[in-house]
Amino acid sequence: MVQGQDAKQDLKQELKPDICVIGATAGGLAAATAAAAFGVPVVLVTHCRIEEGRIGDDRLNGVAVPAKALSEIAGRVHALRDGARSGIKAVRFGVDFAGVNARVHEVVRAAAPKNTRERFAGLGIRVIEGAARFANSRTVQAGDTTIAARRFILATGSQPAVPAIPGLAEVPHVTAENVFTLADCPRHLIVIGAGSTGLELAQAFRRLGAEVTVLEKATPLAPDDAECAAIVLDALESEGIRLRTGVTVARVRRSLARVQVDIATPDGTETVEGTHLLVATGRQPNVDGLDLDAARIRVEPHRVVVDKRLRTRNRRVYAIGDVAGGSPAAHVAEYEAGLVVRNALFRMPVPADRSGIPAVTYTDPELAQVGLNEDDARARVGIIRVLRWPYAENDRAQAAAATKGHIKVVTDRRGHILGATLVGPEAGESVALWALAIGQKLDIGAMAGLPAPYPSYAEVGKRAAMTYFMRGLTSSRVRRIIGWLRRLG
Repeated sequence: MVQGQDAKQDLKQELKPDICVIGATAGGLAAATAAAAFGVPVVLVTHCRIEEGRIGDDRLNGVAVPAKALSEIAGRVHALRDGARSGIKAVRFGVDFAGVNARVHEVVRAAAPKNTRERFAGLGIRVIEGAARFANSRTVQAGDTTIAARRFILATGSQPAVPAIPGLAEVPHVTAENVFTLADCPRHLIVIGAGSTGLELAQAFRRLGAEVTVLEKATPLAPDDAECAAIVLDALESEGIRLRTGVTVARVRRSLARVQVDIATPDGTETVEGTHLLVATGRQPNVDGLDLDAARIRVEPHRVVVDKRLRTRNRRVYAIGDVAGGSPAAHVAEYEAGLVVRNALFRMPVPADRSGIPAVTYTDPELAQVGLNEDDARARVGIIRVLRWPYAENDRAQAAAATKGHIKVVTDRRGHILGATLVGPEAGESVALWALAIGQKLDIGAMAGLPAPYPSYAEVGKRAAMTYFMRGLTSSRVRRIIGWLRRLG
């Protein structure tokens, strides 16, 4: 018995790395890799299982990759249905939902990171599989290993938040993460929540043949530019999606093989009946089992509280990504990972500046935003210039029969770019250029002089930028200068 206890004691160990990353999310892996690149000891506690030798599983892709794959397939189905405008005659076609599902999961597997223990060991990262919990403000326990790191980075991500709706726990429902396990396309899908994810999935399932009703208490796409968001909502309604806004879900119940949702509206109560229920009402941080109280880390209902440098109340611990209430998008967490590594290793006071990080809603048309929108810019700056250009006047958009939407660029009086919103085809691709402009503090003249290829969607942004100078070109002073130069020959 004593020998067995001694053997078990020998298995216990204490590590003292410079950085301990908790969570094999996209942000966690980025932080561990960045820190290891500087040659310091790094420990990564996965806080999730390791499958087939891979560090991190399909959850690293969150909802984004499978939702985008589903939307792409649904878009092709929609194009076939609407093909008559382009001279395409589809005599008969159908949707093989099992095949659609297989393709979505194939894409997820292909996009999954090919991270192995061997790869991370080669980078100098010690990987510990399993859950982590704080023993106190300076140490973390992971199985039989105690980790006393100089700095900790919390990157455990988030999970779908399920609201406390009476009856919901007793009714079968899916979230944005497990909706891709449905064996059949719903006949009538009820979606609770009209944020980006809810609307992306609503449109995809509608195009695959489902009836879709979306229920939302507040304003759909509330964080986005209201004028541009309205174009997306009009497009969804034109495809037959029923958007019920300003309603409160009072109760959910099951009636035989159907789902009934009681809603309170300004005109009274009514019941919406469907076959499937999707709950897309936001996310909550993955903090269960971490014992954050032991580390004096403050937690609110939807986030771990951090300061401008992404530090928690415990100055040894940083939190990045959606566990800190930020966007669940991988590119945001990876950006924050770079900041906290600089803070942790070099004590550089690098505050998180998200003004140049774009956000995209992958509906059709797409909605993309970077920097300040018009309302926020007016509130913060005062006098601004709003520059526009419609996709309807873009030759590439005309060729693709995708002319809904426009670009909206906001500058100050001197032409400094404050923000840009695009609603239209491939807005998520075009917004990257504006993110670069804001990040590099370019003025509107640089964008007006962009040699955009023809025909391309990039011309929409260039044309909008050129309108900044139109007022000056038509002034009497400019006309007098031109006339004077003409007389000189």
